[in-house]
Amino acid sequence: MIAMRDCFLTTARLGFSHWHPDDRPLAHRLWGDPEVTRLIVQGGVMTAAQIDARLADEIARQDTYGIQYFPLFRLADGQFAGCCGLRPWSGPEEALELGFHLRPAFWGQGYAHEAAAAMIGYAFRDLHAPALIAGHHPDNHRSQALLARLGFVHLRDDFYPPTGRYHPTYRLLP
Repeated sequence: MIAMRDCFLTTARLGFSHWHPDDRPLAHRLWGDPEVTRLIVQGGVMTAAQIDARLADEIARQDTYGIQYFPLFRLADGQFAGCCGLRPWSGPEEALELGFHLRPAFWGQGYAHEAAAAMIGYAFRDLHAPALIAGHHPDNHRSQALLARLGFVHLRDDFYPPTGRYHPTYRLLP
């Protein structure tokens, strides 16, 4: 429940927390759902070992850089909605990468936009990010439309090893 979690950032409907090692069941609920992962990993399904490694990577990113794809909770009832956050960008631009993964029960209700807009504000206001980078699977037209609504501009297509495909890459300046 959300009452048991500390939220460092909230929106009207969502609270951003931090991943902890005991969040393994939440990580498996999110990244173990093939509807969530069908466009983010090659083959569309993450193994239990890949999910555990992803959780460990998020925790390590927080420890090292102070950022992660933060777990999201609906404030009204504490339901785990997914994650949204930042990670260091490995491309030639100085930037942070924005990303979000929501559970299917939270699709189509504006949660992705709400979470991403809050994270954009946090990145520029609190972290003083020089730019944000975001991308999506070429078949994910909803993410493409969302990034456009958020003000991201297409930069180029970059190869994304987890899917083995070229993904559109976008940039947003403060």
